[in-house]
Amino acid sequence: MAGSLTDALSPDVDTDLAHLERHVAPNYHPLPIVIAEAEGAWATDVHGRRYLDALAGYSALNFGHRHPDLIAAAKAQLDRLTLTARAFHNDQLGPFAQELAELSGLGSMLPMNTGAEGVETAIKLARRWGYRERGIADGEATIVVASENFHGRTTTIVSFSTDPSAREGFSPFTPGFRHVPFGDAQALEDAIDDTTAAVLLEPIQGEAGVIIPPDGYLTDVRRITEDRGVLFIADEIQSGLGRCGTTFACDREDVRPDVMILGKALGGGVLPISAVLADREIMDVFTPGSHGSTFGGNPLACAVARAVVALLATGEMQARGRTQGERLAAGLHAIDSPRVREVRTVGLWAGVELTDEVPARRVCERMLDLGVLAKDAHETTVRLAPPLTISDDEVDLLVRVVGEAITTA
Repeated sequence: MAGSLTDALSPDVDTDLAHLERHVAPNYHPLPIVIAEAEGAWATDVHGRRYLDALAGYSALNFGHRHPDLIAAAKAQLDRLTLTARAFHNDQLGPFAQELAELSGLGSMLPMNTGAEGVETAIKLARRWGYRERGIADGEATIVVASENFHGRTTTIVSFSTDPSAREGFSPFTPGFRHVPFGDAQALEDAIDDTTAAVLLEPIQGEAGVIIPPDGYLTDVRRITEDRGVLFIADEIQSGLGRCGTTFACDREDVRPDVMILGKALGGGVLPISAVLADREIMDVFTPGSHGSTFGGNPLACAVARAVVALLATGEMQARGRTQGERLAAGLHAIDSPRVREVRTVGLWAGVELTDEVPARRVCERMLDLGVLAKDAHETTVRLAPPLTISDDEVDLLVRVVGEAITTA
């Protein structure tokens, strides 16, 4: 690998890890690997060992590492324009907005940079809409959310998290949120009152371990929110853009939310970009100065996101999510081990729930030894979200490694 990035890094992975531990804030607990290069479904560490990436950047890398269309879009735009700030228009934002509207069926978008920023934007949108359009008394707006949710880690968002690790030491918390069990439509309906501006849900809870609601749940949520005159906000940051074998997870029940939040894969694993989508009559509650971002909608990120939308416009990636997901599901369900409590799959996304006999972290460490990258969720689940571009042989390899790691960890 002469002349590669690997040559510029320390050959001693222990030294690299020591530098990371000394100088980087300890807000993550990564597996002991230092990645130097990646291509497609494969990542290479500083020693030149290759690993199948079955996490794909928490679905930010839905199209694999360095997809050639996305890299070409970034390189072309780098030679033209990278930033204007929203004080001026740029020639990528308008076409991106139109193309994303056509993909989503929602007519207006507000660009931001990260998923958490997108969620914060949607919360502000819902509150202002509630005051102006629903007539909620000033300062009284509430939003119904699901228990075990994950929408980000800002102070407002962790205020309605039910994960102690996300909340401890960060109070006082922002009021205005009401929890209901995920998947319980009746509890959701009972929680809505005259102060409710919106219901905010992940169609499938990713961070919780790929938790899939009962069939018909999203349809019920759509019916309830329409009947009660409140917004349905779908957080599709992890579940959207092909991951579930459909363009969006809501498509699995032909549900059209009022507001949709996108992020992660929207930037193709190249640049951060997020978007909040809604029809114009909802989005128009925002006025100049009421919300913004210096880098939101920057032309470089928009150029890459346009290439992402183009990849999805053909339907090929969604089809791969279905077919390769079926292959993954069949393989995982065939694993015969008393250590497996449950396997949950949707599209090319899986949660392997383990018994108390073995921690999921230990299984992921064993998978690392065997050459596959994955991550645990809530100590009991091995989450898998490989790139949509994964091949048949790579899916089979992934299944073999999961089975062996569960057995031998």
